[in-house]
Amino acid sequence: MLKLVILILYFAVLVGIGFYCRRHATDVNGFVLGGRSVGPWLTAFAYGTSYFSAVVFVGYAGQFGWKYGIAATWAGIGNALIGSLLAWVILGRRTRLMTQQLDSATMPEFFGRRFGSRNLKLIASVIIFIFLIPYTASLYNGLSRLFGMAFHIDYSVCIVLMAILTAIYVIAGGYMATAINDFIQGIIMLVGIVAVIAAVLASKGGLMAALDGLAKITDETVTTTPGIFNSFLGPDPLNLMFVVLLTSLGTWGLPQMVQKFYAITDESAIKKGTVISTLFAIVIAGGSYFLGGFGRLFSDQIDIAANGYDSIVPTMLSNLTPGLIALVVILVLSASMSTLSSLVIASSSTVVIDFLKGGFDKNMSEKKQLGLIRVFIVVFIAISAAIALVQYKSSVTFIAQLMGISWGALAGSFLAPFLYSLYWKKTTRAACYASFAFGSLLSLYNMFFRATLPAIIQSPINCGVVAMVAGLIIVPVVSTFTRKPEDALVEEAFSCYERRVYVKIKDALPED
Repeated sequence: MLKLVILILYFAVLVGIGFYCRRHATDVNGFVLGGRSVGPWLTAFAYGTSYFSAVVFVGYAGQFGWKYGIAATWAGIGNALIGSLLAWVILGRRTRLMTQQLDSATMPEFFGRRFGSRNLKLIASVIIFIFLIPYTASLYNGLSRLFGMAFHIDYSVCIVLMAILTAIYVIAGGYMATAINDFIQGIIMLVGIVAVIAAVLASKGGLMAALDGLAKITDETVTTTPGIFNSFLGPDPLNLMFVVLLTSLGTWGLPQMVQKFYAITDESAIKKGTVISTLFAIVIAGGSYFLGGFGRLFSDQIDIAANGYDSIVPTMLSNLTPGLIALVVILVLSASMSTLSSLVIASSSTVVIDFLKGGFDKNMSEKKQLGLIRVFIVVFIAISAAIALVQYKSSVTFIAQLMGISWGALAGSFLAPFLYSLYWKKTTRAACYASFAFGSLLSLYNMFFRATLPAIIQSPINCGVVAMVAGLIIVPVVSTFTRKPEDALVEEAFSCYERRVYVKIKDALPED
């Protein structure tokens, strides 16, 4: 009864906020970007909660904690320093300025106006449409075992309930409702992860006893080195580095993550948001991977061959008190629903603004755009829920792997072109095409013909990292040998950096 009451109250708050924020969602700019007036706390928490979903807390934390032991915590540290701190410092301010200058609300629209190319915009929107669907579907993974453990109800009920409630508050309140709910969900995640780590370690005699127990575990299929699972770099530092890079640097090219910078209100919000987002990532990502690192202490209760890596974290939590289990369920629901809402706004706005309006109806009214965005939110949530139900009913396992493929394809396609477009005037349209093609096609090839690739990049994670790094090389090389962008387009885009603003002398010393 306690768990059920907490769950009902949680859902009521989410829906209530959605209807409260209707006044911010009366036009496309308000619905998609919150009128570009979102403050530091909401933006930072929206960024963090979109970053970390149930896939991280249940799937990745369990899988990589089992493989690398306590060294998996490096993934959380990388998420905080590279995926949050550096992302805000390098992308935040310039993204906010140039996207406003070009009046772009989505990543494809940014590319289209930055390079004066409708085709570039359409291709970017198609890539997002294709690869965000499996990413969205993967968010439901990890909830099944937790819901079964906590409520003994069918996973299908959880999927349908989560889909309906997310659709209600996103359709009603748009980005602002999502941002406010993300803030509440972020608080729950912070409290939940700290409480869970403390409870799990206490069940094994405390931190030092748990580390000592981990040091005594050996797995000859991995290594014969004693104490490897509580060592600094773990049994496989090379593959751990690939995990850190994909889950950290990859955020720089994900549309739903970068779009958070479009909506920042002012300079103060960027500075505060950078600190808040980084600290949030340290606690949530660092805590999740740190917790997963102790998974092998529960090896007597876990059958990886039969139940997979997703069973690790739920097994670790199964003996907690009812109150803590309720908190865990809300934590994972919060992580999943916040990311789901971010993804469906990014997906639906891209399809309507960039594909339909940009390709077929250039004079589409604001009212019609807003209506279609809401329709496609329902469509995307319905498709992702259907895929998750098919996976559950048919025991299909490959869909869970599509998370890594989706992330690698999106980041591999967009990271380099977007980054260079913000900083380098000589970036060309052809270079963008080349990066789009290499990132998306390599990921698709990995999905269907994995066995023919070199062993080091057969993993979707490693393949995604290769796509990102290759893009950083492809864009400047292709730009050097292809037709330069029109001067007028370049000057229009970069003029936003040249405007003078006046600040207090304590913030900037005078030149003379």
